[in-house]
Amino acid sequence: MNAPERKFNRIYAMQLATIFIGFIVFGISENIKGPAIPRIQFDFNLDEQQLGTLLSLNALGYLIACSFTAILVRLWGIKAASIIAFGSMVLSGVFIYLSHTYPLFASSYFFMYIGNGMLEIALAILGARIFVKNTGTMMNLSHFFYGLSSTVAPLLATGVMSLSVFGHELDWRGMYLVMLSLCLLPIVFALRSHFPGDDLPHEDRISMKTLTRDPALWLMVLILSFGVVSELAVGGWLVNFLEKAYAWDTVKASGLLSGFFLMFSLGRLLLGPLTDRIGFVLSLIVFSAFSAVCTFVAIAGGERVAFLFALSGAGIAMIYPTVMAFIARRYPNGSDTAITFVVTWMGVGSVIGNYVIGWVIDGVKNAYGAGTSIGLLRGLQAGYGFIGLCAAICAISGIILFGYLKRRQELI
Repeated sequence: MNAPERKFNRIYAMQLATIFIGFIVFGISENIKGPAIPRIQFDFNLDEQQLGTLLSLNALGYLIACSFTAILVRLWGIKAASIIAFGSMVLSGVFIYLSHTYPLFASSYFFMYIGNGMLEIALAILGARIFVKNTGTMMNLSHFFYGLSSTVAPLLATGVMSLSVFGHELDWRGMYLVMLSLCLLPIVFALRSHFPGDDLPHEDRISMKTLTRDPALWLMVLILSFGVVSELAVGGWLVNFLEKAYAWDTVKASGLLSGFFLMFSLGRLLLGPLTDRIGFVLSLIVFSAFSAVCTFVAIAGGERVAFLFALSGAGIAMIYPTVMAFIARRYPNGSDTAITFVVTWMGVGSVIGNYVIGWVIDGVKNAYGAGTSIGLLRGLQAGYGFIGLCAAICAISGIILFGYLKRRQELI
């Protein structure tokens, strides 16, 4: 192997390490809050409304980060923007560790979620620029690492909180400091690498005005928004549905939710190559339709086919990374702008979607009788049916996109 090839392989290895480890720490940072929330609530004596406000900072910080991360990428390049995103996560861990009053803690938590939003945009742009071959496979593999770390994050957080260092228990503050400090690892790899696209002249980049005139991009907004609502809502509503509709105990219901996340992770690990083989748009149709069918059959079939709730995870898992792969391939000179646009609208849609699920449950429950068991069952079925409907809308939007691109001979 000659010197240029060795240099290329080393740089590509650094790029892969930045992205893969980046997704691991991203998944950890988003999912360590579960075991910490009860302790935070106790330490600051928060009521449920204050706790809800604190958690809503997630969506607000995320949307704020979406508004300026692409600007940072254009001004300073994706390498600098990525390092800033990782660095802000480390810094937020320090601030959380030092926060002993609620205003300081809330500010630190908000800063962490801004860093989280920056990180999601930066990692998506990195993937779009680096994975020019086998794009679907590599995008899904990257997001598999996110799913894997998300699965183990609550267990890690619980373990770290119980550790003692020099006779002092870390508790939740120390846990945030330790876990968020892991973001130093991808910074090391990013510093030793360089990333394509930053040297592209501004006149060669696709403008936001041009992108927003493309119907395919708006269809991607629909697909990603409804897909993410369907994906995230399962974590919030499945256990609640199983406990109240089928009288399952918490352990059994949580086991099925774990099964969903297992199918979710395996889908991204094993089915990624299929997206490259059959095409990104067709993959979006097939996988979202599969998830919708599993969900609807699980609701209609009752408790005996509840395993289909878990199986639906294999389909809905493919939506986000496949959309990112589509954007990377369709907009090679404007992927950062396109990703920011689509992901920002996705954030708005996911906030609205969760409110709609609660509204549907209450509305149907009241229609059948708010205080009756049949009213509760029908309300829960309708609410969870909306999750399946979101996946179905993904498939329908994909069919429309498929027809549009096929007429223009632009299928990917």
